[in-house]
Amino acid sequence: MKSAEDRIWTVPNILSMLRLLGVPVFLWLVLGPKADGWALVLLMLAGFSDWLDGKLARAWNQTSRLGRLLDPVADRLYILATLIGLTLREVMPWWLAALIIGRDVVLMLGVPVLRRHGFGPALPVHFLGKAATACLLYAFPLLFLASHDGWYADMARIMGWAFAIWGTGLYWWAGALYVVQGRRLIGGASRA
Repeated sequence: MKSAEDRIWTVPNILSMLRLLGVPVFLWLVLGPKADGWALVLLMLAGFSDWLDGKLARAWNQTSRLGRLLDPVADRLYILATLIGLTLREVMPWWLAALIIGRDVVLMLGVPVLRRHGFGPALPVHFLGKAATACLLYAFPLLFLASHDGWYADMARIMGWAFAIWGTGLYWWAGALYVVQGRRLIGGASRA
């Protein structure tokens, strides 16, 4: 008999799946026709759905193993797609993209070590990681808006850079906590 944790077709999982489907569409909109308005709407919807799927999963008791996998994968792919698109369009400097991608590369290097000790590839997400992701998902549309002419550009630039700086700092801090968490798991397993 399947447990509630094995559910696939839940509202939060469907939102995460839709978010995943939006990743290539976003990249195409940014790099292909340069339909910035639609790309921005899609990016904002992705950020909103990231918040909404977690909220609904808890409120409706629809948490699942698949949801715990899909949500961070969708977040990472949206962050990567946004970094690629906005860096290639020269909206965002390459060094910021390198800092953010570098953190994920560092954490990916730990996955084989965790697996070798019998742990899954993903550690439980903690609040700091969620806060970092939220800051970055706010920063990207604001920086995108700041790259255009309009009355909103200066305010978007200030707010976008504030979120980008805080988000990147929190992203690395969360990464350090994941490394500590992984080391503790491995240390505990080796002592047992």
